Amino acid sequence: MAQVLEFKLPDLGEGLTEAEIVRWLVQVGDVVAVDQPVVEVETAKAMVEVPCPYGGVVTARFGEEGTELPVGAPLLTVAVGEPAAEPEGSGNVLVGYGTSEAPARRRRVRAVAAANGQAKPAPAASARVPVAPAPVVPAPGPPRPEGPVPVISPLVRKLAREGGVDLRQLAGSGPHGLILRADVEDVLRANAAPRGRTAEAPGAAAHAVQAPPAPATSATRATGIRVPLKGVRGAVADKLSRSRREIPDATCWVDADATELMRARAAMNASGGPKISLLALLARVCTAALARFPELNSFVDTEAREVVQLDHVHLGFAAQTERGLVVPVVRDAHARDAESLTAEFARLTESARTGTLTPGELTGGTFTLNNYGVFGVDGSTPIINHPEAAMLGVGRIIPKPWVYEGELAVRQVVQLSLTFDHRVCDGGTAGGFLRYVADCVEQPAVLLRTL
Repeated sequence: MAQVLEFKLPDLGEGLTEAEIVRWLVQVGDVVAVDQPVVEVETAKAMVEVPCPYGGVVTARFGEEGTELPVGAPLLTVAVGEPAAEPEGSGNVLVGYGTSEAPARRRRVRAVAAANGQAKPAPAASARVPVAPAPVVPAPGPPRPEGPVPVISPLVRKLAREGGVDLRQLAGSGPHGLILRADVEDVLRANAAPRGRTAEAPGAAAHAVQAPPAPATSATRATGIRVPLKGVRGAVADKLSRSRREIPDATCWVDADATELMRARAAMNASGGPKISLLALLARVCTAALARFPELNSFVDTEAREVVQLDHVHLGFAAQTERGLVVPVVRDAHARDAESLTAEFARLTESARTGTLTPGELTGGTFTLNNYGVFGVDGSTPIINHPEAAMLGVGRIIPKPWVYEGELAVRQVVQLSLTFDHRVCDGGTAGGFLRYVADCVEQPAVLLRTL
């Protein structure tokens, strides 16, 4: 007889506490191998394929596509091996789970049968038959008995506490009655709905906390499309808000004649070797400037009240995708040449577009290069990518009247801006950095002299 092991949503690292199921990669009844990806989830950082540490037959899945699950919630169960044998795992798995410890939950099944793609374990005396997820809004019923409230996610508890929702009165829609964020949000929506509005489903009022109605506000009266701040959009909102709260930023800018830089790039690409991107050349300028002005390649340790200057440049660059704004990071950009930078920018950009960036590729940046010129704009005062200390912005490069060698001419002009944390340096340092960048753009030979 087989053992049925439960695989839970692992800790995906970087402090992430939940993930949304995007696509199941296996069906009930499928045979899976150790470390085979079984589900694709979206976190606040990236899309991730989650591998299963067990090999066997999938007997149950928990959560439909689009469901948000907290870390530690059941994902699926797998029937493996003989009951006397311990399952094997490679250990090549994500943060937060492994195969060195015995599984927390086990059960026996007599057999695994497949019918119309939905196989279910035959009940036995010790079997724990998976229960199909309940509707999002459960039917009315008596209050939950006293005992532990089935909530795993601290975010769900916080949301309920701030919204005045009594979790003991909720029947969770997750596996085995687990209370999900959606359950609490349903209650909050029901409590905020205008009087006289028809309930969306029978029994919705059973969730409501007995409290006097809140006074009408512009938010409760507003109509229109509501877009949840979750996933990448939610993570961006949180990070930008924190940056604005904590970093006293300032911005300086300058126009530069980029004609010679564009000519240099054209000459490099005409030589027959690998093509060099403009972003790669700007990245080389950034790393050279940071070597001269290391104050801007730093962060503020608020607890120690210290500015920490870093000896490496992990260069982030802003990339707009269908899922929102992301900032992939090129590791050790200071040690790469233009060709290597071009290749890495291309790889990370493609991963950003397909949603396959890993959390590690989206974190750890020390300085950000933001080419907003691709949107057809000249200037910007961007928000610093917390906890970094600065961001260089590059506008569009377009023909403009320019005084060149004492005469009016049409040149390729770009606006450069530097937004910096005023705690790490004063305006003199920031101005010196930006002037050096502009000099390299106007006269690429300046950069060659410093290499």
